[in-house]
Amino acid sequence: MNMRKNAPVDFTDVEIRDSFWSPRIEVNRKNTIPTVYAWSEKTGRIAAWKWKPGQKNRPHIFWDSDVAKWIEAAAYTLEKHPDSKLEKQIDHVVGLMGDLQLKDGYLNSYFINVEPEKRWTNLRDLHELYCAGHLIEGAVAYFKATGKRKFLDIMLKYVDHIATVFGRKPGQKRGYCGHEEIELALLKLYELTGDKKHLDLSKYFIDERGHKPNYFSIEAKKRGERDLHWSNYGKKDNYDYYQAEKPLRELDEALGHAVRAGYIYSGMASLASEIDDKKLFETCKRLFDNIISKKMYITGGIGSKKNGEAFSYEYDLQNETAYAETCAAISLVFFSYRMLQLEPDSKYADVMERALYNGVMSGVSLDGKAFFYSNPLSAYPHPGNILEEHVKPERQKWFGCSCCPSNVARLLASLGSYIYMKGADEVRVNLFISSSASINVNGSPVLISQKTNYPWDGSVSLEISPETPTDFKVCIRIPGWCQKYSLKLKGTKIKFSIVNGYAVINRKWSSGDRIEIDFEMPVTLVEADPKLRHDCGKVAIQKGPLVYCAEEADNGKYLYDLAIAVSNPQFSVKPDNSILKGAFAIFANACRRKNTVWNGLYRPLESKLEKFRLKAIPYFIWANRKPGEMEVWLNRG
Repeated sequence: MNMRKNAPVDFTDVEIRDSFWSPRIEVNRKNTIPTVYAWSEKTGRIAAWKWKPGQKNRPHIFWDSDVAKWIEAAAYTLEKHPDSKLEKQIDHVVGLMGDLQLKDGYLNSYFINVEPEKRWTNLRDLHELYCAGHLIEGAVAYFKATGKRKFLDIMLKYVDHIATVFGRKPGQKRGYCGHEEIELALLKLYELTGDKKHLDLSKYFIDERGHKPNYFSIEAKKRGERDLHWSNYGKKDNYDYYQAEKPLRELDEALGHAVRAGYIYSGMASLASEIDDKKLFETCKRLFDNIISKKMYITGGIGSKKNGEAFSYEYDLQNETAYAETCAAISLVFFSYRMLQLEPDSKYADVMERALYNGVMSGVSLDGKAFFYSNPLSAYPHPGNILEEHVKPERQKWFGCSCCPSNVARLLASLGSYIYMKGADEVRVNLFISSSASINVNGSPVLISQKTNYPWDGSVSLEISPETPTDFKVCIRIPGWCQKYSLKLKGTKIKFSIVNGYAVINRKWSSGDRIEIDFEMPVTLVEADPKLRHDCGKVAIQKGPLVYCAEEADNGKYLYDLAIAVSNPQFSVKPDNSILKGAFAIFANACRRKNTVWNGLYRPLESKLEKFRLKAIPYFIWANRKPGEMEVWLNRG
């Protein structure tokens, strides 16, 4: 029995025509995906499949995953925009994979070409199954887009090999990957093939993880190793970093590497849905609530520690040294999306939206050619303190570990899948993006058309057009940030009920029925729980789903010395096309100390305050001009 309450409406059935998202998706298609390919080619990631000893660009253990995510992103764009050149690029890479694949099905550019003797000897650190997972996802996406079977058949053969190596039968390794991903990928493969062996293999990896004796300890002893590189939270030989300290169903706190955590939690939620595993679902709920109540930035970023790219202890969300990896925010989108299918509660869509508009979109420049790996909430260009080298005041063209660029690319290319969901007798609107979707409800085709200027204002128009008059529910998310709203049908207030944060309208719908929604979207000052010590005495500016920040280019230097007049901010919202067409800046009353001459670091209090109008821009836009300071959390004045 499948416990999924709602199924996503696939992006292939959704057409996005949105003033905010359409340009981003087009930049992703025209700039980001080609940029990822160009850098993959330049750095040797493409040629890794045919690399020979002595050649330059010796392959790395996780390069296969970067190429796989590029293929996945490219495949999604091919669904909407056929491109023979792009197909040829993918077919060329797939051909290299096919040439390299071993007779037993094994496929990994590093462990075939560089260190074949280490194959399957270090699951904890060497990413073999992680790379396999991303290759599976790429193969599934490419088959769906083109109908070509070569890549899919290559991966089916590889998965069959993996199933002979891992499991509980005599002679098999009772192992699992240090960097989770394959669990989720196998469930996507199962969804495509319907072959239960793919579901069973995913279930094995999830069920086996964390049991004693720990497999990572067993294989480490075989390698003659004694020390655990990523011993977390000061505990010796602790596997929280890998989400493997104890069985997954016993977890109650989000710990360890944030991306790995987000991926395995997503896999757990998907598996719970497929096999009706209520205990696994309850674990997912505990972990989700732990993240959003104690470990998530206001931007939707997660994983505050540079050391291990990991979750820190509860309420430890520093700003200037925040890690908040772009991939981690993406993993939170994945997790929220899958939880929403299991439990249609607006809190999951709220988090998905927060991460999308802030923590994910900040990870890529407006031209789609430069990227943030980490996403700090405070930036101060410094002379190169090695302890803070991950905090960059400007996006980078590429990274040695370049997981984020292709990850952003595949999410944006498939964004349409996150807008709507459908149940047996309902349509659910999760995100407010101008679009149209073809959905089958109660056996009747329904066309939904959405028009909005969200996130800049809160007016949304939904037109519901079933092929024939049909009874069903339309469930519209009421965003968590919204305090006042109204819904009208054909200009008249309509009766609805609120269920788990959704406005539910149950009636017989006819073609052309139009719902007008108005979410009041004032500028809001946000304060943090006192336990968040880094934000005490500070406020953040938010309008709708967008978190705003102050940038040096607009407000001068020493942003950490300014204070916003919280009792009388006199907000004004003005269009500002200087950075992004259609964007709005927010202005507010603020003050700062007058810039006087200082003779030494300290002196008796004598500074005078000067008033000025602070300018704030959406956080995701920052660092698209010259490098400089940036602050999300501002002093209270």
